[in-house]
Amino acid sequence: MKGHIPTVLGTDISPSELGHTLMHEHVFVLNSEIEANYPREWDEDARVDEAVRKLKSAYDTGVRTIVDLTVIGLGRDVRRVKRVAELVPVNIIPATGLYTFTEVPSYFKYRGPGLLIDGPDLLLEYMVRDLTEGIADTGIRAGIIKCATDADGVTPGVERVLRASARAHVETGAPITTHTHAGTERGLEQLNIFREEGVDFSKVVIGHSGDTTDVNYLQRLLDQGVTLGMDRFGLDLMLDFESRVATLAELVLAGHADQIVLSHDAAAYSQNWDTDAKARLLPNWHYEHIHRDVLPALKERGITDNDIETMLVTNPARILG
Repeated sequence: MKGHIPTVLGTDISPSELGHTLMHEHVFVLNSEIEANYPREWDEDARVDEAVRKLKSAYDTGVRTIVDLTVIGLGRDVRRVKRVAELVPVNIIPATGLYTFTEVPSYFKYRGPGLLIDGPDLLLEYMVRDLTEGIADTGIRAGIIKCATDADGVTPGVERVLRASARAHVETGAPITTHTHAGTERGLEQLNIFREEGVDFSKVVIGHSGDTTDVNYLQRLLDQGVTLGMDRFGLDLMLDFESRVATLAELVLAGHADQIVLSHDAAAYSQNWDTDAKARLLPNWHYEHIHRDVLPALKERGITDNDIETMLVTNPARILG
C-alpha cells in the first residue's frame, strides 16, 4: 500500500494527485444518538447538498484534497461522506481512531488485555482493520489515525487511545494526527508515549499547534522531528487571525516550512455548534479562508510561493504517502 492514499470513494490516489491539501477538516460532525432522540435541524439530503456546494467552492479557490478527521466520537459515517465525494472534484481522505478527552466508551472500557473481559485490544484491532481492510463493509480504507489529548491531560482512557494509535501506526505504517491543547503543551506528552511505542515522528502531525503564540513550545516539538498542524485558521474565538498568521510566518521564516501543514478544522456541518451563532461569531471558519485570506497575509510577511507549496503540497504528500 506504500505510496497509495485511500479516499472515501474506495479508490486510491498517488501522492502526486493530492494537490493543495488541508490536513485537518471535517465534512459532517454529528452525535447520532442525540439526533435519533432529539432531532433538530438535520436533513440529510439538504446537508449533503450543502457540503457539495461548499467543497465545490473550495475547489474553485484552490483546494484539491481534504483529510476528514471525523472518527468514532465525532459521528463518522463514511457512506454519508461518500455521497458527497461522488459529487465533488475534491479528494476526501477518511480517518480511523477514537476522539475522547477523558475516558473510552464503555464498549471498550471493560474489554482488553488485563481488563474485566480479558482479550485483545479492540481499539487496536478496529484501527488496523479500518486501515488495511476497510471501514464496516464498505471497502473504504482509512488513510490516517486520529487521537486526542486536551486540557485534562493523559488520563488512563486517553493513554489507552494514544498507545493503540501508536501500535496501529507501527503495524501498518499509517500516519498519526492528533488533537491537542496547545496552551497546556499536551503535544509533548503525546510524543513521550509515541516514543515509548516506537512511532516514526516524521509521520506524526501535532494538531492545533496554531492555537498558541508560544514559539518556544512549538520549537520543542519541531526539534523532535514532528510536523505542526497550524490547522484552526478561522477559529478566531480561540486565537485571532493576526496572531495565527504572525506565529506561522515566524516559524516559516526561521526555516521550518518543511514541518508545517495548514488547515481550518472546519466542517460543512457540525452539531457541536449552533448554526446561527457559528455564522455570526466565526464568519471566516470555512474551507476557503486559507486560500482567500491567510496565504495573501503570509506573502505580505515575506513567505514565498515555494514555502506555501511545501506546506500545502509537499508535506501532505510525504506524510500521507
